[in-house]
Amino acid sequence: MQSPIAGLLIQLVVILGFSRLCSAIFHQCGQPRVVGEMIAGILLGRSVFALLWPAGFQTVFPEDGMQRLYFLSQVGLIFFMFVVGLDLKVSELKSRFSAAVLISHSSIVLPFLLGMSVALGLYPEYGPKNFSFLSFALFMGIAMSITAFPVLARILQERKMAESPLGVMALTCAAIDDVTAWCILAAVIGIVKAGSGAVAIGMILAAVLYVVAMFWIVRPTVARALGPSTKSGDVTQPQLALIFGVLLGSALITEIIGIHALFGAFLAGTMMPQNLTFRTNLIGKIEDFSAVVLLPIFFVYTGLRMEVGLLGTSDDARQ
Repeated sequence: MQSPIAGLLIQLVVILGFSRLCSAIFHQCGQPRVVGEMIAGILLGRSVFALLWPAGFQTVFPEDGMQRLYFLSQVGLIFFMFVVGLDLKVSELKSRFSAAVLISHSSIVLPFLLGMSVALGLYPEYGPKNFSFLSFALFMGIAMSITAFPVLARILQERKMAESPLGVMALTCAAIDDVTAWCILAAVIGIVKAGSGAVAIGMILAAVLYVVAMFWIVRPTVARALGPSTKSGDVTQPQLALIFGVLLGSALITEIIGIHALFGAFLAGTMMPQNLTFRTNLIGKIEDFSAVVLLPIFFVYTGLRMEVGLLGTSDDARQ
């Protein structure tokens, strides 16, 4: 029990077993499995498990072991978003890209304005010292505007809608929403820390260069390297290593830029050759392990971090 590996394995056994049970129950009730996985996290977290059996909670989920669980959950999410990108029909998106940009940005406006309106009432009590109202209001607007991209992707994939025209449009809008919101967040951080939007401008330029490089350099290079596989449909181990290198490298670049590694993984999936047999075989090599083993860790971890009892307590009780 003192071994870090033993502790991590115990967490995985508990999470996978309980998340499968909860997801099966919710699936029988007609709800997405991801909802059951997040409920499993809440039940395993401080809201229920820690209250019923504090010693057991500290044994299974000690504070120093949560970081390892977080990193593992992020790796699973990165591979899942790569599969979502593989499922995306880029050919159907070309004729609708302008509509997707318009829809995604229109969907940001109302939540953003509502978030800024809420800031009017929250700022006097919750606004940090030496933090201007404009920065606080912008942050609240961003918090209300960001889409739960992984949750949306998981639900669409489970409902077999990811490849439908509606699913393609929804995923594209969610991706554009996230990139826009992260750029706005960078502007807020730049204003707060440096008093200017130079950070946001640099982030936007870096993001544009990254996307251009992915389409004009990475995509044709990958197409040439994977040419034999796109004809036969098979994926060899050296080619799989190349694909994983593109996936992880793309995720790393977007994380460094400040957008998020998930967007890089998603875009890397769309860069793969469009041959249907090739994509189907590649998805088969990645999807089962990431969706059954790694991905539930992310959603359970999300629930683990929640403490429902704090919602009705005062500031003094929280402190």
